[in-house]
Amino acid sequence: MKIYYNPKLKKLARYLRNNSTLSEVLFWNEIKGKQILGYQFLRQKPIGNYIVDFYCPKLKIAIEIDGESHGYKKAMLRDEVKEKYLSKIRIELIRYDDYDVKSNIGAIINHLIDWIHNLGNQ
Repeated sequence: MKIYYNPKLKKLARYLRNNSTLSEVLFWNEIKGKQILGYQFLRQKPIGNYIVDFYCPKLKIAIEIDGESHGYKKAMLRDEVKEKYLSKIRIELIRYDDYDVKSNIGAIINHLIDWIHNLGNQ
């Protein structure tokens, strides 16, 4: 299934890349440059009418780093709609908590690597 690119989100995606949260920067430093099993990840990737924090086109996985705002009902509803859209176009979504990324990036990266390995065993 072809992924729709919304050119109206290009400017916002660039802004988000240039104004990343600490946890996004820490996570990016671990996955950029094909460091994770040789897979390329993109930052702040527009997909349809949404922007995902990180995206691996080859694996068709999106990764979101959820901060404090994701605990609020309105944000949770937006996240749910986004997740349903991604699922509909066959993109798997992985969520990590902002605090967990900042406090234990090694465990987060190990979880991602395990997840990718398990993807191949399905």
